[in-house]
Amino acid sequence: MALFNFRRETPAQTPVAVEAFLQGFSIEVMPRTAEKVDSFREILPAGTRVYIAHIEGTPIEDMVATARRVHAEGFPVMPHFPARIIHDKATLQDWVARYKGEADVKQALLLGGGVSTPAGDFDSSMQLMESGAFDGFERLHIAGHPEGNRDIDTDGGDAVVMQALKWKQAFSERSDAQMAIATQFCFDAAPVIKWVDRLAAEGIKIPVHIGIAGPAKLQTLIKFAIACGVGPSLRVLQKRAMDVTKLLLPYEPTDVVAALAAHKAANPDFGIEAVHFFPLGGIKTNATWATDHGGAAGVPAIHAKV
Repeated sequence: MALFNFRRETPAQTPVAVEAFLQGFSIEVMPRTAEKVDSFREILPAGTRVYIAHIEGTPIEDMVATARRVHAEGFPVMPHFPARIIHDKATLQDWVARYKGEADVKQALLLGGGVSTPAGDFDSSMQLMESGAFDGFERLHIAGHPEGNRDIDTDGGDAVVMQALKWKQAFSERSDAQMAIATQFCFDAAPVIKWVDRLAAEGIKIPVHIGIAGPAKLQTLIKFAIACGVGPSLRVLQKRAMDVTKLLLPYEPTDVVAALAAHKAANPDFGIEAVHFFPLGGIKTNATWATDHGGAAGVPAIHAKV
């Protein structure tokens, strides 16, 4: 079978800003979704970062096996480490050792996790960062929520989250690892732009990898958006659902990506460094959309460090 052709022409309607914005995109999989992919090499550009989401209840053996398989196909792997499902430091060190030994993992996404009650000693990503378990890692990413996180700031504000991000900014300045904020997905550019500008104003310089939901059925996206606590930008989907001419058409992230890309092109110092896709409508569907719009692997050209 022929390998996926990544040198085909970018669609004529794709603006140059969008093509540049999608350079260096990453994508997220889970063990059960990865099983449905015959070959990652056939659908992703070489070098694409692949996050592996760790949902509570997933055996570490399945996580490591997925990481090993993705690494063997030539892709850098970034597994999730959700603090509240890790029982103790010994468990954490065991997970890290398995990932490093079996899949050459050098990158990790550290997050609190989606459960309210910790399973053991860890309650936050900051505790994971302080544990020393990730010393020597090349990259450490952390979670971000452009539209807020009511599980953390129950009053609807952002005081607790902002304080934590300032701590993580200080950590990034003393760490040898490259850091980035990988965010929850949103459907509207306006709150994202406002949030990224707010980070800069607060002195948080960690680059943002903005979460984007890939093409999917509208009903599927609404279900995930509600479950994941997506904020005001959910109105974009609700408005679309009220239009009977669009109700049955699959959603594509064209508008939000184009708006963010245009803002980045006009403001080169704007803090978004890359796009991170949540393939809610399927990995192959998402990968095809991204590459059809000019996405490729490697350091984004407009964000390359000097």
